[in-house]
Amino acid sequence: MAEFKTFDEKGNEINVKKEDFSLIVRNKKIHDVEFESKPTTFAKDAFKRFCKNKSSVVGAIIIGILIVLSIFVPIISPHDIKTPSPDIIRLPGKLFNAGSGFWDGTQKIKHVVYDVDSEAPAEYKKNAVIKILNSETTTVNAANKYANGGVLLIVNNQDRNTAIKYFHNFYTIDINQNDNYKLNVSLSDQDGLNGNKLGEYRVLLTFDDKSIELKGWSRDYSDFEIDLSKVLKDNDLVRVSARIRFELGPEYNEDGSIRLSYIGINHATITSSNTSESVINNLKEVSITDANETILCFKDDNGMFPRGYWQGTVSKELYGATITYVDFIYDWYEAKLGMTTKVIGKTTLDDYIKLKYCEYDYSIGASSFKVLNAKKCPITEVLDQKNNSKDDIYTITVTVENYKYKGYTHMPRFLFGTDANGYDMVKLCFNGLRTSLVLSLCASAVCFIFGLCWGSISGYFGGNVDLFMERFCDILGGIPWIVMMTLAIFYLGQNIVTFGLALCLTGWMGTAARTRTQFYRFKGREYILASRTLGSSDARLIFKHILPNAMGTIITSSVLMIPSTIFSEATLTYLNLLSLDTTTFGTILANNKSELSSHPILILFPAAIISLIMISFNLFGNGLRDAFNPSLKGSE
Repeated sequence: MAEFKTFDEKGNEINVKKEDFSLIVRNKKIHDVEFESKPTTFAKDAFKRFCKNKSSVVGAIIIGILIVLSIFVPIISPHDIKTPSPDIIRLPGKLFNAGSGFWDGTQKIKHVVYDVDSEAPAEYKKNAVIKILNSETTTVNAANKYANGGVLLIVNNQDRNTAIKYFHNFYTIDINQNDNYKLNVSLSDQDGLNGNKLGEYRVLLTFDDKSIELKGWSRDYSDFEIDLSKVLKDNDLVRVSARIRFELGPEYNEDGSIRLSYIGINHATITSSNTSESVINNLKEVSITDANETILCFKDDNGMFPRGYWQGTVSKELYGATITYVDFIYDWYEAKLGMTTKVIGKTTLDDYIKLKYCEYDYSIGASSFKVLNAKKCPITEVLDQKNNSKDDIYTITVTVENYKYKGYTHMPRFLFGTDANGYDMVKLCFNGLRTSLVLSLCASAVCFIFGLCWGSISGYFGGNVDLFMERFCDILGGIPWIVMMTLAIFYLGQNIVTFGLALCLTGWMGTAARTRTQFYRFKGREYILASRTLGSSDARLIFKHILPNAMGTIITSSVLMIPSTIFSEATLTYLNLLSLDTTTFGTILANNKSELSSHPILILFPAAIISLIMISFNLFGNGLRDAFNPSLKGSE
């Protein structure tokens, strides 16, 4: 037996003796140990690896939530997205009650002129104003329908120096000795208003081509009061139907030329001790209490002068009227779905009567209206009825709660508001998401299956087969997709099915190329050669051995076809390169792109959903790549 020697690193011999060795295992059998882990399948192992990627799990959950919402929101939501509702367009989003200050369907509106007559901002409903935040008053020197007060300038601007110019109320007023009629006049003593000069004036009481001088020619612009009843007594008159008349005399410059002159009337009111409503209203209508309102009193549509109109041979101007601008919080839901006045037909009212929501007698009129079911009857009051013909055709003016009139049992809440057609944005977006998902899933499934088969055959067989198939792909891929889509739409019509078909014409080529690459990568591996040696068929090699190993990369890239299809449709429709006959994300964005500056939520909400879909599918695809990678099987 040969002797073996052992040396250390320096070349010195090491003497090894038998005594240096000892038997460690004695009387102990060595055998196989059972696996501590439980047996698993490829699917279970893939799911386990997928769950380890937390971001992919989050992506999958978001996708699942969006799919569930796209199915059930259009079914559950009571809001209509088929018939436009012009009276509820562009409502803001609402989740909480109005006045809570956040997501409550209100809007802060700034610098709007305040209408004193309606006691609300101009063009806005009083009952929808939640709160006036602040106000700012400015003065104007021109009549404005929203201005108030000011000084009424009666200007003698005629270029005839001998003429006396006059100004009086158009309608006469009845004055008697007994009811203590008085004229109270307040004049402005400011000179140079609107570039004019104060002039000489007098006040007359005119009737039956006669006149009584109430105040002689004067330049006294202090307030004065005249007892009209006493004037009648002094002139032995019991009752007259008269006018109050202001006259302005001519004024001259130093060189003898005529100059413009005026008097400024703050107010000229007529009062009486007679408290009957007719007398009070009559005197109020012919008094000057608001200079701006007096100037804006014009002929009506029939050419008649309304009460309160003052006429003359002078020019009426305004100085120092006030306009108030306010900032306020406005409840758009109350404005558009709350109390409003409508004109309805007899048929509509009869329907409510048949449903026993209310009672009404056409022969009696508005006073006969009675509500029987306050929860369901939208009409709260009948204001007027008109019979338009002898055929018993009525139009009825009513006050309604508009949300009940539109079929709601309670005031609705649109989570993200309504668009320019009055459609609920939440229901519209998820209805569009459902359509877009169905389109993308169908198109992606067709492209994936066809591309997988094409790429498998091309990559596995190679040679002339691969050469022919690749040249076909090169030719097809050289045609711009937008041209192919246009041709498909031109011949088959512009609809969502045609668009899906256009997507499938070239959409499979990316999957085919990736599959071919993976087959070239794996088909020369040892385990493939071993399987072929054992007699495996081509189909078994493709689907059992090569494809499972390549599936991770293929699935990762192919799963992104779904959001890519949605994004492509949205982009083309938004750019007006495509017009579909159904609601998709593209049509929603295209219809609301003009609202970006004024109502950005109409663009931001659907855009946020598209972004969420893109990100979620990306994360989900990364998880599928790890899950379907056989090389990671059993890894922790």
